[in-house]
Amino acid sequence: MTRLRASPWLVALAGLSSAAAGPTLPDSRAAPGGVIVVEVGDASAPEPLVRFDDRRALVIANEGRWISVIGVPLAQPLEPVAIDVVHASGASSRRTVAISEMKYATQKLKVAPSQVDLSAADLERTTKERERILAALATFSDTAPATLRLAAPVGGRQSSSFGLRRIFNDQPRQPHSGMDIAAPTGTPVLAPADGRVIDTGDYFFNGRTIILDHGRGFVTMYCHLSAIDVEQGAVVLAGERIGQVGATGRVTGPHLHWGVALNGAFVDPALFLAPATPAPAAAR
Repeated sequence: MTRLRASPWLVALAGLSSAAAGPTLPDSRAAPGGVIVVEVGDASAPEPLVRFDDRRALVIANEGRWISVIGVPLAQPLEPVAIDVVHASGASSRRTVAISEMKYATQKLKVAPSQVDLSAADLERTTKERERILAALATFSDTAPATLRLAAPVGGRQSSSFGLRRIFNDQPRQPHSGMDIAAPTGTPVLAPADGRVIDTGDYFFNGRTIILDHGRGFVTMYCHLSAIDVEQGAVVLAGERIGQVGATGRVTGPHLHWGVALNGAFVDPALFLAPATPAPAAAR
C-alpha cells in the first residue's frame, strides 16, 4: 500500500470547527470515528465533487466556501488518507489528511448466550439485516442538509460510549458505533433535524429501529425502540416525534442507541451536538 504524506495544505483542518466556520458544521476530529471538515473551493463556483475511500462525500456551502464534511470509519488505520476533489471545470486534485489516534475504552457485558453464540437461523438473519442497514447508511440523496448541528433526540444521561471495544461474555465484538442515552421506556424520541425515513424494522441486535436520511450521505439511526411512530418514506421535521425509547433487541435495559453516519461510516454523535449553553451567572 502506498503511504500518503500529509501536506501543510490542511492548516484549516486542524482548527476548522463550528466555532470558526459557522453554526451548521460539526466539530472536526481527524481520527477513527471522527469527522474531517475541510474547505474545497469558493462557493461562487459550482459545487465540486469530493470522494473519500471510493465514496462520495458531503459538500455544503458555508460562509462563502464549499466545505466537505467526511466521516472517518472506526476501523481507519492511523496513516494519512486521500481526499479527491473534482471541480466543475474538470480540474482535479488529491489532498491528504493525517489521521490521529483516538483511544476508546473497553467494556465487558454479560448477555444471554443465545445473543452471542448465534444459531444458524439467527446468523443468517443477522447477516441479511446487516446488509440492509449498510445499504441504508450508503444512501446519498441530492438535497443538502439544512444543518449539521443536531439537537439530542431524547433527554437523558448521554454516555461517552461511542467507540467502546465491547466484550460480550468474554468474546470481543465490534466497537460500539453510537451514543447511548438513558431514558425510561416510552420516552418520546424526536427527530434532531429535518429528514426522510429510509428504513424501519425490528432487528435481532438493534431491536425496533428507525433510520433517517438528512441529505447527501448524512444519516442517523435510532435503536432499541419500544414503538415506531413513523412510516418508511415519511418526511419529518426537526423536533417531530418519531418513536419511543425501549429495550428491544440486545440490551441490558431501556435506552436509546443513537447512531450518526457520514459517507457510510458511523462517527461520534457528540461532534454534532450544539455546544451547551452556559448557565446564567447568579445574581450578586
